[in-house]
Amino acid sequence: MNTAATGAGTATTATRLIGVAALAITAFVAVSAFWLTPADAVQGESVRIMYVHVPTAWVAYLAFVVTAITSGLSLARRHRTLGFDRVAGASAEVGVLFMAMALVTGSLWGRLTWGTFWQWDPRLTTTLFLFVTYVGYLAVRNIDTDPQRRARRSAVLALLAVLEIPLVHFSVVLWRSLHQEASVLNPDGDVRLDGLMLFTLFAGVVAFSLIYVWLVLHRQRLAALADARITTGLDAAIAARRAEAASTSGAGA
Repeated sequence: MNTAATGAGTATTATRLIGVAALAITAFVAVSAFWLTPADAVQGESVRIMYVHVPTAWVAYLAFVVTAITSGLSLARRHRTLGFDRVAGASAEVGVLFMAMALVTGSLWGRLTWGTFWQWDPRLTTTLFLFVTYVGYLAVRNIDTDPQRRARRSAVLALLAVLEIPLVHFSVVLWRSLHQEASVLNPDGDVRLDGLMLFTLFAGVVAFSLIYVWLVLHRQRLAALADARITTGLDAAIAARRAEAASTSGAGA
């Protein structure tokens, strides 16, 4: 029995199940957000953007935290495996995608609420800075094609970049901000959403989290193939150089 093939088949099945679950929950969120949940007493129909904006922001945080954790593990185990580094890179890529979605939906929400797409508000400014930092992280990963050097350099940056997340999250408390405070995880424990709105928002977080996992699984597999191609090419070059050196020595003798 081929154990590797069985493991690959199990992984593929798990990925498909995650994808199906993500699609099903996303469909429910779309229906509930547009047709079942009520409009907000203050923000009116514009509150429906919340069901995309909040989950994308929180999943981006999750992605960047996972990047930091796997980067730390990569540093600790760098001589054994590059798997943690590949997950770190994949998670950061997906996190940047979700953070971009959070910025776009936040700008649309701001246009409806504040009358403008952008304000140099503490929350918006720190979020943009976080986004740019992780774009830089991805750029650093592409500086060097050697997987080991890439892992070391990017891991250090990831462990520093994750420290920005608390600053972004608590910016509405630390400074005077146009951005509203948290409606669910409020420091005073007051949940400002009714039952169906809260459940739909929670379902959105679950749906986007599953999409994140699905994307990371696929992306890290592609990264593993790319690393294997680099390693194979290097091994072939070394073998060719040794053969050339051996033939030269033989001719000299």
